Amino acid sequence: MSWLQISFDVDSAEAELAAERLELAGASSVTFADAGDQPVLEPGPGETPLWPRIQVSALFSLATDPQSIDHSLTQPSPLNTRSGLRVSRLDDRDWEREWLRDFVPMRFGQRLWVCPGDQQPPATDSIVVRLDPGLAFGTGTHPTTALCLRWLDGARLDERTVVDYGCGSGILAIAAALLGARRVIAIDKDPQALIASRDNARRNGVERRLDVYAPSEMPAVEADVVLANILSGPLQQLAPTLTGITRPGGQLVLSGLLADQADDVAAAYADGIDLDHRAEDQGWIRLSGRRHGRED
Repeated sequence: MSWLQISFDVDSAEAELAAERLELAGASSVTFADAGDQPVLEPGPGETPLWPRIQVSALFSLATDPQSIDHSLTQPSPLNTRSGLRVSRLDDRDWEREWLRDFVPMRFGQRLWVCPGDQQPPATDSIVVRLDPGLAFGTGTHPTTALCLRWLDGARLDERTVVDYGCGSGILAIAAALLGARRVIAIDKDPQALIASRDNARRNGVERRLDVYAPSEMPAVEADVVLANILSGPLQQLAPTLTGITRPGGQLVLSGLLADQADDVAAAYADGIDLDHRAEDQGWIRLSGRRHGRED
């Protein structure tokens, strides 16, 4: 099936109203995107941030008259900040797998590879994470995820317990299991992430060593390694939780923060963990260190 795509730009204050009118006019879907170059990096708790200028796109059946949609957007009053309509035909595709077109095997460190579908890495002695994340974030292409994967590649994980807090697609948890971890616990508040992580664990044959939980269901654990690839605000708020599940002498790895946020995040953990190692990739920072107490 093909679709009529209608899009326009509007100020963020009118984006929700625009979406409501499009849905009332019969839109099958409505999506928001950045109409300028104003990335939103870190929402606060409970917030759904929007860019200052929004590109609103809606899909309608091909029989839809664009003029009728234009009229619907003016009732009962016009949107004051709306640009003109852009109309195009959109041919149907397998949208959930479109990202695979440009996703090729990627190496992290010396031996760890992330590959889509059945693609093979060049090296025959590789450890391969096979990933099809569907709707959940995390393919290894973002610098924050890449920083964690490179850390895992160089870590000693044999027979260890690992927690991946904020697991997304499960990429870090699955990599830890494939690299030898005895038990891996993946945590995420997003139900889609939990589904994707379970599916990807089965795809990689590690489902018996990888358990997936919502934060409220997380079991009591003292992990040898705790990873959290989130954002600086949540990382600071979670300091007591993440410190508490890291055993004395265990390792904590934090990613998802920018260079000017690293000191504040490290300070939030200073009472329990020395985050004294830093790595950088394209302006993003990874912090790692050990919880105070016995060494390995």
